[in-house]
Amino acid sequence: MMHLLYLGLLAGCLLVSVPLEFALQLRVLSRPRRWLGAVLPVAAAFVAWDCYAVRHRQWSYDDVHTLGLRLPEAVFARLPLEEVLFFLVVPTAAILGYEAVRMVMFRRAGGAGPAGGQRR
Repeated sequence: MMHLLYLGLLAGCLLVSVPLEFALQLRVLSRPRRWLGAVLPVAAAFVAWDCYAVRHRQWSYDDVHTLGLRLPEAVFARLPLEEVLFFLVVPTAAILGYEAVRMVMFRRAGGAGPAGGQRR
């Protein structure tokens, strides 16, 4: 069961944050181009950093806590699949959390949503 630990943590992040999209009608995930524009540059930078660190033996990943699925050496330094997913899941959860707080604060202030009721 330990091999599911990392994946379970990612699933937990999604389990808590994705329902906010629907409960508060955040419209984050329903706009994939904007979501990708926010998440992919950050993910690319951190995946590159991880690849560098793994190639230079600054850190590594234990197969005991991952599925053991590794990405190709030539491009991704054999990073575990979960590590790459981490850089997609965690920023997504952060954006959803931020937008949820933002929406609740605007509603408490008497508005229908951010920007005076108009959604960007």
